[in-house]
Amino acid sequence: MSRRAPGGDTPTTPPAAAGRIGAIYTRQKRRAGGTWHAYVSVADPAGPPVTAVAEGADDVVEAYSVNKIAVATAVLDKVDRGLLSLTQQVEVTAAIVVPGGDGIFSLDGAYPSAVTLGHVLANLLTVSDDTAVRLCGLVCPAAELNRILVTKGFPQTRVRPAASPDRFFLGTATPRETHDLLRALVGGRLLSPGSTSFLLGLLRSPVAYTDGFRRTMSSQERARVATKAGWYGDARNEAGVIFDTAGSPVLTYAMFAAGQTDPDNVGATHPAVQARAVMGRRFLDTVDALAGAGTTRPATAHRPGNGG
Repeated sequence: MSRRAPGGDTPTTPPAAAGRIGAIYTRQKRRAGGTWHAYVSVADPAGPPVTAVAEGADDVVEAYSVNKIAVATAVLDKVDRGLLSLTQQVEVTAAIVVPGGDGIFSLDGAYPSAVTLGHVLANLLTVSDDTAVRLCGLVCPAAELNRILVTKGFPQTRVRPAASPDRFFLGTATPRETHDLLRALVGGRLLSPGSTSFLLGLLRSPVAYTDGFRRTMSSQERARVATKAGWYGDARNEAGVIFDTAGSPVLTYAMFAAGQTDPDNVGATHPAVQARAVMGRRFLDTVDALAGAGTTRPATAHRPGNGG
């Protein structure tokens, strides 16, 4: 059950919701401190989205793992063009595994092995696996990846080439481009219908990131949020989409924060992550009475198993 948004009754128009979301954002980012770059909008079925937050929206920032959405987009674009398939296998060698990094490949300990490209993307976007970035580089090197993103209209969303041609760092983006990429994704303008459903299914899955926007939500509410976080050094980023109860996108957010205290803490108690947890809960409540705009994408039912 949704909670009532702070400050009165739940807004019933996109401009009213956008105004409240802007106030919530300002309060929480001030409490967290540091430097924030963000772009947030509320969908309006009667016209273009209503901007709720635009702070340094066109500044180029280090995106870190938020750019894994862009990496997956480029790989899936090649799938859509018949150059790759989700069922093809890539080799996982000991040399390609990032030791001690985020994800599960570094925990395996059984190399060499092989996994499907679909498995690579699932790990890239749910548990934010660092080795999965290198595996994507085997099938979509940096120069090609950046060309794909430029062609799709995102010239500032780029990976940074490494010394090896099939490896890259996750690079840069702007809040507006990240927001617009997500809007294009849910609008069906970025990838084929199959690749769109696959990508959003990963970002909305129960095992996707839960420390930030989705922290204080029920499992049903979490399924209404497609999200991807990124963290490195003192940066704590997150971007995603909130869907209405029918499955239409109603709010899109891209937030890049850095310079807060406790930079060695990558957990849920970091000030910027705590701020986003409050925002996520209150943003969801704020748009709860609104209808989204665009294609309806109902969440996949979560059916836990018990072995057998």
